[in-house]
Amino acid sequence: MKTNRRKAAGLAGAALGIAALGLTVPAHAQPAPAAGAVATHVSASQQREASHFWTASRLRSARDVTTAPRAHAGAAAPEGTAGAPVSVPPVTGPAAADRAATAARPAASAPTAWTGGGLISTTAGKVFFQNNSGGTFACTATVANSDNKSIVLTAGHCVVNASTGEVYHNWVFIPGYNNGNRPYGTFTATDLFHDDQYVSTGGNANYDFAFAKVGQVGGRTLVDTVGAEGIAFNSPTGQDVHSFGYGGSAAEGSGERLNHCEGTEFADTGRAGSTMWGIDCVQSGGSSGGGFLSNFDTSTGGGYLVGNISVSAGSNEYHPYLGNEALSLYQRAGA
Repeated sequence: MKTNRRKAAGLAGAALGIAALGLTVPAHAQPAPAAGAVATHVSASQQREASHFWTASRLRSARDVTTAPRAHAGAAAPEGTAGAPVSVPPVTGPAAADRAATAARPAASAPTAWTGGGLISTTAGKVFFQNNSGGTFACTATVANSDNKSIVLTAGHCVVNASTGEVYHNWVFIPGYNNGNRPYGTFTATDLFHDDQYVSTGGNANYDFAFAKVGQVGGRTLVDTVGAEGIAFNSPTGQDVHSFGYGGSAAEGSGERLNHCEGTEFADTGRAGSTMWGIDCVQSGGSSGGGFLSNFDTSTGGGYLVGNISVSAGSNEYHPYLGNEALSLYQRAGA
């Protein structure tokens, strides 16, 4: 892999290491100066290798990545920058149209199986990757609408080891994953993007977000295949949100089905310098990287990504706030 780093003057770089690894304006609107992006390109040969690597048995044996305990959320980092709100709307793809949403579901204050169908049932999916020690792991990601129709939002710790700076390889995304089935194919990463502040702070969870750009399957882009959720930056806080992930506990289907939580965001007051927001519901290992969505319509399965599952504490799960750092990273990934 080839890694390219870009840094903004006066801001340190960063990334998070997880012990379990052993290790509405146009989308192209320009953000205020933000922290640097780290882009890692995946060669064509590496993409082919990843495509062939993930056999059914390897999917089953991959370890679910745990969310980071809030107490170990990393060293202090500069406060994130905020600016004007930027949002990109969701888009329905052919696959989502075939999986119409069902009747509205009751509130979920504990993880429950998502049976509502709709756009989220095709845009959420499982991520699989390998580290340099040969370990194989699983996370969650969500398709985000973008100019190139080819990116997903996930957690930084599902892309890079914050302790060492190692960017993971054999990285693939399987939208709509269910009980080992790959209804829309396996999309291999062509480029991985994380914020450099995530590694330089040794894993400050304020910067635990990442994007992956993926290739095509059958000559079609990811969004043209499954649709995309909207995404919002510098958005209001304290909103009603829904989170989705492939938690690995037996109660959550052992990582083989999509689960759902919902609640009203509250600020993370348990970690000095935190800019994260959470809800009173927590999903287990494997849900890392799953999307938090605001303005989520249970009748269509569409909404706006405002963060990803990152850290947990007790019965709460938290997401990093998508400010200018995340916007800069998204614009580079989605161009």
